[in-house]
Amino acid sequence: MYALGAALCCAVVVAPAHPREIAGVEIPEHLRIEPDAPPLSLNGAGVRRKLFFKIYVGALYLPAPARAARAVLAREGPNAVLMHFVYDEVSAQRLASAWEAGFADNHDAAELGRLRRRLERFKARFPTVREGDVVRLEYIPGTGTRVRINGAPRGTIAGADFNRALLRVWLGERPADASLKEAMLGGGR
Repeated sequence: MYALGAALCCAVVVAPAHPREIAGVEIPEHLRIEPDAPPLSLNGAGVRRKLFFKIYVGALYLPAPARAARAVLAREGPNAVLMHFVYDEVSAQRLASAWEAGFADNHDAAELGRLRRRLERFKARFPTVREGDVVRLEYIPGTGTRVRINGAPRGTIAGADFNRALLRVWLGERPADASLKEAMLGGGR
């Protein structure tokens, strides 16, 4: 009986990680953003809602788990946010407005001024997105925040400060969606 219990324990420990499903979207447990670097692990994922509508499934990937927003924002290492759109269509103009609001809600005027040129370049990277489109925002220290849409590179925005500012859209004091913030910090797991 002891041998059976030990075997079952080992089987659970070595079982491969399977993607989890949220709102009909498979979210992988790991995400590789650089070919030679270790993959990032899913920290948490949830649904971004606006009124009664599901807009996208958002997932945060980190090198190691973090349950506090402050800890995530203080990290200097790589990270990624995956946004899998489940709403019919979000226009480029609406996306730009949402990014602008997310930054404005979580930064004072001086901080926003320092980020302005890069924020404008970032917003310009986004076309209209449709249901099924996947946005990956990948931060690589020394390189910047790389924007990919459906796997295609759309540009890189320099600076660790920009990446921290971007993460505040989800994890700041005034996040776009408080329940998504909680989920990204592992509360929805």
